[in-house]
Amino acid sequence: MTAATRSILVIDDEPPIRRLLRLTLEPQGYQIYEAESGQLGLQEAAARRPDVVILDLGLPDMDGVSVLKRLREWSKTPVLVLSVRAREADKVAALDNGADDYLTKPFGTEELLARLRAVQRRAPEAHEEPVFVNGDLKVDLAARAVTLKGKEVHLTATEYALLHELVRHAGKVVMHAQLLRAVWGPNAESQSQYLRVYITHLRKKLETAASGKLIQTEPGIGYRLLAGQ
Repeated sequence: MTAATRSILVIDDEPPIRRLLRLTLEPQGYQIYEAESGQLGLQEAAARRPDVVILDLGLPDMDGVSVLKRLREWSKTPVLVLSVRAREADKVAALDNGADDYLTKPFGTEELLARLRAVQRRAPEAHEEPVFVNGDLKVDLAARAVTLKGKEVHLTATEYALLHELVRHAGKVVMHAQLLRAVWGPNAESQSQYLRVYITHLRKKLETAASGKLIQTEPGIGYRLLAGQ
């Protein structure tokens, strides 16, 4: 694995830092993309599919931890946090919400390069597809947008959370307990009535006569979203 075939998305609102990173990383063979805000960074991550994301926590439009949470909804791309925040609590929050490593500013060039090599060694080879398509149904995980025959489908936060979990495991049976934990929390595993109600809501909004049943019931086990076609 060489840096020559790798790309890095830098999400940082400070032009001097972005320039420094470009000057440091391009001679090492990395292709650099830049974003100066969290929302733009998420858009670039979905469009560019970088091999690594370098993320600042102090962004003008949203906190870096929020960017991490959004990114982890659909991507396992390695994230190296690069921040002036040196408190243990900030590091723990970033790592718990999906960061692969954390480096404080100011930083040494050699340490940065070593940490990038380390997160790449641990990274999965395949990139996730942030858009799920099955017939007329399209779920854009990066944009949190759901459309049916090109028209937006309005889902509640709970309905979207349930659909998101099914999409993440499309083609596989997701057990009742797993869905309940993911959508309603660890104390809801016995509340199977929630699932029945919200699965019914999703079916009414997403399934058509043409598409047939997209969400299959596995009696006593869980539910399966048919894989994209």
